[in-house]
Amino acid sequence: MRPENYQARSHPPSHEYELNFGPNHPGIEGNYALKVKLHGDRVLEARADGGYLHRGFEKLMEQRLWIQNIALVPRICVPDPSPMELCYSMAVEQLCGLQVPERAQWIRVMQLELSRIAAHLFTFGGHAATTGMYSTMFWGVADRDRVLDLFEEFTGGRVYSIYNIPGGVRRELPEGFLAHVSATLDYLESRLADYDNLFFTNQVFIERARGVGVMSQQQALEWGVTGPNLRATGLDFDVRRDDPYLVYDQLEFDIPTESAGDAWARALVRRAELQQSLRIVRQIVARLPEVEGPIRAPIPNPLAWKVPEGETYTRVESSKGELAYYVVSDGGVKPYRVHVRGPSSMHAVQVLERLVTGARIEDVAQIMFSLDACPPEVDR
Repeated sequence: MRPENYQARSHPPSHEYELNFGPNHPGIEGNYALKVKLHGDRVLEARADGGYLHRGFEKLMEQRLWIQNIALVPRICVPDPSPMELCYSMAVEQLCGLQVPERAQWIRVMQLELSRIAAHLFTFGGHAATTGMYSTMFWGVADRDRVLDLFEEFTGGRVYSIYNIPGGVRRELPEGFLAHVSATLDYLESRLADYDNLFFTNQVFIERARGVGVMSQQQALEWGVTGPNLRATGLDFDVRRDDPYLVYDQLEFDIPTESAGDAWARALVRRAELQQSLRIVRQIVARLPEVEGPIRAPIPNPLAWKVPEGETYTRVESSKGELAYYVVSDGGVKPYRVHVRGPSSMHAVQVLERLVTGARIEDVAQIMFSLDACPPEVDR
């Protein structure tokens, strides 16, 4: 029986019980917990608990030098940290009036799309595991490691790259790196049919995911949903295309959508997005050798850098949805105020609590992972 057909019946309170999904439940990464009240196998109420993992990011940023925050912001979303670096750097650049060299812009987009690919592979595995399909999880983690190998090669860090800095990127690409990227893209494209056969077209997964965690387009807009979760309701919106930044306006890519708004639709959108990211990175690999010049603009001494007084709002499209930074400078060596507008704080609290209410207990973990939230961003 689907949640929309569930009719709450009066029953003695003694028939109700509470259960914690998490911390460390595969339904969502790490420290996150969802406290649910059940009657039988049906959820009556749900309350999200962000946990105690990474706290107070915004206040910590106000106590650090502008350049020091580059090492802090990736922790806000561990599976997809690159957009955090970029969005913060863009905010500082706007305050300072810095012009990022064209070559650095192309490299930044490559980093962003590789990060999106790695994040989606991780999500495929996690979503599959919530329905008992653990082979997909092992594949997703192993294939994601190939992308992390690329990050290690050109940034020096596998998970936290700390590669974007205000004005550009930290260092040039190593010799032969683009050939390694092409080889990794070839491998990942060859794996898509395997993922389809094992997971996306698997009748077991389709039966488990179709009609579960349904969200209409109107609900998504009212609740502030963005990214793949919004596009799974049929709305064709993506910041990369509709409010372009860097060199996205020079690239060809499609915006995948689905209309059902359920867990299966959200998985299909991410599957199609991964293919589009592979397409984008191939265009960058072909173009980068022709784009010469510096990789960053000159900046003052970062240990005594006083950013001009002002305020700015920057936004990008992360794998989780629309990510934005509101940054205020009082003309000093540290930010005066920082606020992160991340997609997960909406998806993993208000949306999740609504979607699991009325659901069956076996679907709770799947709904959690289908929303693809970053718990540290909720806990910030």
